Amino acid sequence: MPTYDYKCTECGYKFEKFQNMSDEPLKDCPECGKAVKRIIGGGSGIIFKGSGFYVNDSKKSCDSCCSNGKCSSN
Repeated sequence: MPTYDYKCTECGYKFEKFQNMSDEPLKDCPECGKAVKRIIGGGSGIIFKGSGFYVNDSKKSCDSCCSNGKCSSN
């Protein structure tokens, strides 16, 4: 479920709201009750954790998985 950023057009209050993509945008400021506008953000991007995601990661040695010197995983 994405997080949407909103800003009040009257008082300038900024807040975030977890909403389904199919939900209607919020219309009222929780502080003053006036109109809010959804702010288009850059997003947080994708975070890769663990090994194997980058070109410069070291590959596992074949010696650990193949006893006869021929790798069956290639």
